[in-house]
Amino acid sequence: MTRHDVATTVEQEMRRYLVQELFLDNCRSSEGKIEGITDEFSNLELLSLINVGLTSVADLPKLDKLKKLELSDNRISGGLEVLAERLVNLTHLNLSGNKFKDISTLEPLKKLPQLKSLDLFNCEVTNLADYRESIFKLLPQLTYLDGYDIDDCEASDSDGDVVEDEDEEGEDEDDEEDGGQ
Repeated sequence: MTRHDVATTVEQEMRRYLVQELFLDNCRSSEGKIEGITDEFSNLELLSLINVGLTSVADLPKLDKLKKLELSDNRISGGLEVLAERLVNLTHLNLSGNKFKDISTLEPLKKLPQLKSLDLFNCEVTNLADYRESIFKLLPQLTYLDGYDIDDCEASDSDGDVVEDEDEEGEDEDDEEDGGQ
């Protein structure tokens, strides 16, 4: 199987206005930019660009219906103003494995009032003292940061995240076994 670049893969999508989910994971981006994605993808709700070699999101078009953006495992370190300007209905943003070092680089996300879930796993910014507290203070609209709410409760599948809930039924069985002995 040959490896495709982002522009070629996108060009192969014939009816862009019908596409609601677009996965371009592991497709190589030349020059570290978003390529081939235009505002013709007017019904796009989920865009996944995991591990494509991005250094910038500057070429992201206006996508009014986009709710979930996966940008993990790239080399992005800033320029998030574009997201606030062009993705007004974004609710979930995964920036894990990128080059964010300072809380200030995330400030543009304040302008995303619908943003409920942000993932920053494996970014240097997570090593800062009071990281979680600082992010929740900066972005009060957030419900989940790295899969957990402000009280460190894990997100459930129904919240739209991939995080698994504990098996409550299994816990009940363990409790009954202990009580019966």
